[in-house]
Amino acid sequence: MTVFSDQLEIIDQTPRIGSEIRTDLETLLRGSAAETIRATLERRGVIFFRGLTIGDEQQVAIARTLGNTVESEGEEGIYKISLDQGVNQRAQYLKGSMYWHFDGSLQPYPNLAAVLRAVKLSDTGGQTEFCNTYAAYEDLPQSDKDAIADLRVVHSAERSQYYVSPEMSFEEITFWQQSPTKVCPLVWTHRSGRKSLLAGATADYVVGLPVEKSRALLARLRDWATQPGYVYRHDWQPGDLLIWSNTGTMHRVLPYPEDSGRLMHRTILAGEEALT
Repeated sequence: MTVFSDQLEIIDQTPRIGSEIRTDLETLLRGSAAETIRATLERRGVIFFRGLTIGDEQQVAIARTLGNTVESEGEEGIYKISLDQGVNQRAQYLKGSMYWHFDGSLQPYPNLAAVLRAVKLSDTGGQTEFCNTYAAYEDLPQSDKDAIADLRVVHSAERSQYYVSPEMSFEEITFWQQSPTKVCPLVWTHRSGRKSLLAGATADYVVGLPVEKSRALLARLRDWATQPGYVYRHDWQPGDLLIWSNTGTMHRVLPYPEDSGRLMHRTILAGEEALT
């Protein structure tokens, strides 16, 4: 579906998630269409702009038109995502991004959204997938909604690292256990009244359930939310600027060679909703 609004052309990529927005750079920097862009982001989960020449300062400026606060991570609001430790000392940790997750599960206010720009791409792999956790919840059978309505899940950094290193050493485990855990609802009721599923790689276990049932439930809900009908896969082109709603999606990057030089610049919009 293509929609024309103000100075924007909005082209839906799949029925449930993902839209390309066509406009000019000046419109983005001026912020005159920011309300429409943010509403589209809320509705579609993922939006992207293609064919614009955007630098770091402009990326941060565009982000500021969409949220009250830009996180100060990295350099002047730009965090470099790379598996090259010479570029990012946390490259090993970033390998966890290849598994379904949402950002900030251990924070009081998870990120509202993230702005990601393709600086250098890998020749193979490196696509990013997003799933719509609002739609996934809405489509659950009522019996499932009733069963999970009040369940709470312990999230931990340690749990996410087992995806990267299934046989961690004692030293590695004790290191990751220094990060505090957090108990989150399995169903996040947003201030808008909409509800979304909270699952992904940091989800360790459901409070009050046996471990076996807990892990099985979390895996079933993750598999449900990541069915093809809820997923948009972004095939990056150089210079693409993509924004995703972190509170209504999960995401993962598809594997790519560590020595590919793939480099993405990220800007974070600070969270606006408490996750308790």
